[in-house]
Amino acid sequence: MAAPAILCPHCGDKRSIAHAELPELEIGHLDCDAFYASIEKRDRPELAHQPVIIGGGKRGVVSTCCYMARKFGVRSAMPAFKARELCPDGIFLPPDMAKYQREGMRVRDMMRAVTPVIEPLSIDEAFMDLTDSYERTGKSPAENLVALQRLILQEVGITVSIGLSYNKFLAKIASDLNKPFGFSLIGRAEAVEFLSDKPVRMMWGVGPAMERKLHQDGIKTIGQLHEIDIHHLQGRYGSIGKRFYHFSRGEDNRQVETTSERKSLSSETTFSDDIADSAALGDILTRLTGRVAHDLERKRIAGHTVVLKLKTADFKSRTRNMRLAYPTLREDVILQSAMTLLHREIDGTKFRLLGVGVTDLFNADAADPDDLFAASTPANDEVTSGMPGNTTTPGPLTTVSATLIPSQNKTGETTPNHAVMRATPPVTSETPAPAPAPAPAANRPLITIKNDLLPRPTTEQLRESLTRPYRKQVKQPRQHKFVF
Repeated sequence: MAAPAILCPHCGDKRSIAHAELPELEIGHLDCDAFYASIEKRDRPELAHQPVIIGGGKRGVVSTCCYMARKFGVRSAMPAFKARELCPDGIFLPPDMAKYQREGMRVRDMMRAVTPVIEPLSIDEAFMDLTDSYERTGKSPAENLVALQRLILQEVGITVSIGLSYNKFLAKIASDLNKPFGFSLIGRAEAVEFLSDKPVRMMWGVGPAMERKLHQDGIKTIGQLHEIDIHHLQGRYGSIGKRFYHFSRGEDNRQVETTSERKSLSSETTFSDDIADSAALGDILTRLTGRVAHDLERKRIAGHTVVLKLKTADFKSRTRNMRLAYPTLREDVILQSAMTLLHREIDGTKFRLLGVGVTDLFNADAADPDDLFAASTPANDEVTSGMPGNTTTPGPLTTVSATLIPSQNKTGETTPNHAVMRATPPVTSETPAPAPAPAPAANRPLITIKNDLLPRPTTEQLRESLTRPYRKQVKQPRQHKFVF
């Protein structure tokens, strides 16, 4: 079965695809090619044949770059000074996030016309589940994706690359195979053989640290993982070892999820010059915290953990966390915690980047319980109560009496005394004094206790009582975290 042929924008030749499993492949991954740079080249035709680099500035990092700049070795997240060394003729442009967001949503709307089951990964990347493609459009998933790729080129003016397979892991790999403007398929029949010689870093979840660990163990390809027993992989690498076992066999049971849970919210900045002064860092931290608090209030979410991020002049990162007693979206609470973390790091080191954020997010309704410690208490720790409207003098104390009364059980035997508490109302000028109580009997001793003698809960005890519901709340594991 062949997909409709369209012309390649690079060579002008007709394009076609064919695969024995084509009607059965239903999970797609769409990735815009060098999205930010492509938008800028579209809007500025004079840059069409120039190496365009987005971001950087004097001290920043590269957000993205076009494929021409990548030929010089420039990559995303690379320090700007290094990108200039590799590509001295590169055209550096500041990012226009509002424009990129707008164009990204145009692409997203076109995807929704094909299927409502979309899992966005970023502004320019998403998974698509086309299981009901025939029912919705009368066409196969591949035909719909080819048409979508052509529509985006015509309407938005940029190219996208698409991968199609039977699960998310392989669809993501397929979309990276023939960039830009690629369309690649991976079927069940060839999956294991295809993966056998691919580097382990191609697997989802393998970062630089895990790649180094695998290399130290002599494992450099996915095919080598395929030869190892699952129990050995789990014993060596923990739960991620189970993922390696299934990925190496082309297996992935994660579903395309239309909703995703935000994990954190933060704000950071890179300085024009390195800063070591605590006051200057504190001023910047205050501004960043204000942005975070504003976003929390706007999104109606709260954070349970404050995170401070620092990067030294020699590009070494420091990340510090502080768990709060309860979720908060208050700027002063976040700032106080962040300042505490910052002061611990002030040791003369010069920093090039500072960031603050919150993680472990909750709904705003669960945030910031009433502060019982804000109200002042009398110096003598006596609980006072006055008449309504009396704000000048404290009211009289209430006397609490406890009478010990011996009781008898059913057999007539006397049991140890138990107490019966009774309160005597305060005496005021407007209230007649109560009649004196009769003298207690010899076996009924009367004990009178004033409020200033009653034990009061400590601050720690009150805080423990207030925060217990939040500490007991345990989030259930999310389905899409790869459970086999």
